[in-house]
Amino acid sequence: MNAAVKGKYEYDSDKMATSAISTIAIPAGDLKLKASMSDATFTKSPSFSGLSLSLEKPGSFIFHYDVPNQDFRFQFMNSIRVLEKQLNLTYIHNRADNRTVLDGTLVLDSCNKVSANHMMGSDNGKFKYTYVHQGHTTFEPSYDLSKNSWDFALSRRVYGDLLKASYQTSNHKLGLEWSKNSKRIGCLKISALFNLAEEVKMPKLMAETTWNIDL
Repeated sequence: MNAAVKGKYEYDSDKMATSAISTIAIPAGDLKLKASMSDATFTKSPSFSGLSLSLEKPGSFIFHYDVPNQDFRFQFMNSIRVLEKQLNLTYIHNRADNRTVLDGTLVLDSCNKVSANHMMGSDNGKFKYTYVHQGHTTFEPSYDLSKNSWDFALSRRVYGDLLKASYQTSNHKLGLEWSKNSKRIGCLKISALFNLAEEVKMPKLMAETTWNIDL
């Protein structure tokens, strides 16, 4: 058994918010049982307001149940070979809103891959190209069909840390992120979101940390 505890703090000029999520995973052969609880589960008195359950076989399927919303999500994953290239396919279906999403990623080589995402019965779709330069720098341009706009992301590993910048052309939002993984402090991530379309204003800030515990 292992558990993960995630704490998150958000700040913008309008509000401040803190939250915590804990997850317990129980291995059962090739399967994994998970229970996730947010701080809302224990607000005032124990409840199911922030509880979700899932059954997972890594690389194959995930059955997820949102207890307060009584909603099932089914996710199936598979990989096939196309012209000697690996194609990773994912099928996701949410029962409550009857929404189905298809996702595919074609791995051209160790440095290049192309992915596409489409919501069935709608015009929502996204295409993304990923290029990894010398194993350290990743460039990801993507095109959103529903917004008719481009997004760009650039990330680089520096001494084990990950630095990332992203820009959404549809709403002129610039994101900056720093994350670090270590056995001593767990996973730490600090990010800032700037809205370049507005007048000078404090960015939205977020700090997030995750601790993994073996039980």
